[in-house]
Amino acid sequence: MMNRIKKIWLVAVIALLAPVFAQAKVYLVSVGIADYPGTTMDLTLPAKDAQTITWLYSKNSSMQYCQLLNEEATKAKIIAAMNKVFAMAGVNDIVVFFYSGHGYPGGFCAYDGNLDYKEVRNAMAKSKCKNKMIFADACYSGKIRTNGSASQSEVAAAKKANVMLFLSSRSDETSIERRDMKNGFFTTYLQKGLRGGADVNRNRIITAKELFDYVHRNVVKLSGGKQHPVMWGKFSDNMPVMSWK
Repeated sequence: MMNRIKKIWLVAVIALLAPVFAQAKVYLVSVGIADYPGTTMDLTLPAKDAQTITWLYSKNSSMQYCQLLNEEATKAKIIAAMNKVFAMAGVNDIVVFFYSGHGYPGGFCAYDGNLDYKEVRNAMAKSKCKNKMIFADACYSGKIRTNGSASQSEVAAAKKANVMLFLSSRSDETSIERRDMKNGFFTTYLQKGLRGGADVNRNRIITAKELFDYVHRNVVKLSGGKQHPVMWGKFSDNMPVMSWK
């Protein structure tokens, strides 16, 4: 009898939450840099990665976004885009920062300089939205969780931030791309998971845990155990990362 009551309660909670998730709008800043100044740092797929994620979220019925590719993706423009787009989000909406390109311990390589994780987090903190996430397809991206030179207060602030970080590789791993593929390994399965591949219970709401399990399993398999995506931050396993209601 008790188990039956629990099941009824769970169904009722899901029914109450579903309309909230269904009405959620997505606010996206999508950045991809394949063509850096000069030729020594150039990559193959990051611009396509950003375009893929923008296209994917555009299929959601409610979306506001800014996409910055290659020379457009300066540090100033990225920060300005985040401040503008993320400020529009409501409490139950979804805020997404996607980045594909070079990374460094503690942040991302914009077209014209370093973009520290603190600067991304500060832009997100200005939004009242409670569903915030960073997707990063960059070598050694696991290191952006905490910069080795960060103070204890900065580390504590990062841990308390209401932001989910889904990073393509561990701190000592590269993020793999192949010329015969349309996207890097991480973005390939990130977009497949968000499109529905990760939706285990088929309720058309993809949660953080569903996405991690799907992407991690497939990237590890595709890379032959050379790349392991990591997820970190203060958030619920059931936080919605995509709703197709």
